[in-house]
Amino acid sequence: MVKNYIPLFFGILTGFLLSFSTVRGQSKPNIIIYLTDDQSQADASVYGASNLLTPQLERLSDIGMTFENAFIASPACAPSRAALLTGLMPARNGAEANHTYPRPGTLLLTQKLQDIGYEVLALGKVAHGKMNQESGFDAYQPVPKWGDLSGAARLILESRNNNRPICLLLGDHRPHVAWIDSLGYNPQEVSLPDYLINTLETREHWARYYTDITGADREMGEVLDLAQEKWNDDFIFIYSSDHGGQWPFGKWNLYDAGIKVPLLVAWPGQVESGSRTDAMVSWIDIFPTLLDMLGGEVPKDIDGKSFAPVLLGETDQHRDMIFTTHSGDGVMNVYPIRSVRTQRYKYIINLCPECYHTNHSDILRKDGAGAYWDSWDKKAETDSEAAAIIQKYYVRPAEEFYDLQQDPTEQHNLIEEANYQTQIKTMRSQLEEWMQQQGDHQTVFQKPYLISDPKPDSVLVLERRNKN
Repeated sequence: MVKNYIPLFFGILTGFLLSFSTVRGQSKPNIIIYLTDDQSQADASVYGASNLLTPQLERLSDIGMTFENAFIASPACAPSRAALLTGLMPARNGAEANHTYPRPGTLLLTQKLQDIGYEVLALGKVAHGKMNQESGFDAYQPVPKWGDLSGAARLILESRNNNRPICLLLGDHRPHVAWIDSLGYNPQEVSLPDYLINTLETREHWARYYTDITGADREMGEVLDLAQEKWNDDFIFIYSSDHGGQWPFGKWNLYDAGIKVPLLVAWPGQVESGSRTDAMVSWIDIFPTLLDMLGGEVPKDIDGKSFAPVLLGETDQHRDMIFTTHSGDGVMNVYPIRSVRTQRYKYIINLCPECYHTNHSDILRKDGAGAYWDSWDKKAETDSEAAAIIQKYYVRPAEEFYDLQQDPTEQHNLIEEANYQTQIKTMRSQLEEWMQQQGDHQTVFQKPYLISDPKPDSVLVLERRNKN
């Protein structure tokens, strides 16, 4: 499998010698950024998932810093990855709905790294769709979902014959649906989140999701081995995911299961080994953080801000508030949402509360994705708690407010509670002011599905898609 990469990369990766410049008294470190696809933060042993095996993340945590409060800008692939590469929130870079891209001419991290001497290479799903080819990588190679990502990375490094520092971005397709058709975990032993309905079909799919996460963890460990073998301690290694898993109340939602992601950063000799931080950071902050640590000039007109002082142990504070947006995903998901989160509270506005919240999982119900939904409907016929979960999924109020200290999985909406009205008013104003500053027009990109109409099913949605 690896030999297929040789023709593409051997010619592209040859180049001239470039002397290393210094960063904080040392030569520029090599960089590896490893991204998984659709992994909620809670779904890793390093964050407390007791029956999920991610030993390589634990190893990375032991040599670097683990972020307890890392968030993405938007819980859909294209806008999330565009925010990472631009340092801008979706309304400002133009990639708001899924399968949309930054406006032409938008400054990218790729260019800024190249300006300070880096060769920037990408493997797998780093950006989204055509943006992989349009992000200015010195070389880009797609890799199949269960392809040899670490082998391709090794070939790249061994094919190079220049001394430029390298930034290698690797996009693992796992655990994006469809989940692997094998069970690395016993469905009866996995622990489901309390916001899902406990059926055998759900457990089987959850076990497959876990199996993919463990597979990605193993692959990441092989890449970490490669970094240590090639560069000893002269590297920065970043691990994260573009948003939460494709589960109800996860991906395409602004609950923490959708927006809170793993983030681990190792830089031997600079970042304290085995450290953890509660500092709140966003994916838009990775762009300026890298430039700041590498001695590059951070653009002034971006939304991200450097958390290098957190990494270097100078502070344990970064952001007071995290803003997130979701603007939909084609005709499957037409439910725009906005939110603001502090360490303790979250305020959400649903822009179309008169409409159904739906997405690919409940509409298409494919094996390895949303096929468990049929078991949910069946259980809801005789189980009032199951029926309530389904109702909460489809029908939501205009506003939601959660005390995350008391209710970390956001099960109890406190928007009407008298004791919280001052905090709600403050956060409502903060979110409205932020949207105005962003130029967020709260656009509804497709025709939503009214609650007064029947629930959308695959036939209705596919008919609408064909009309478009």
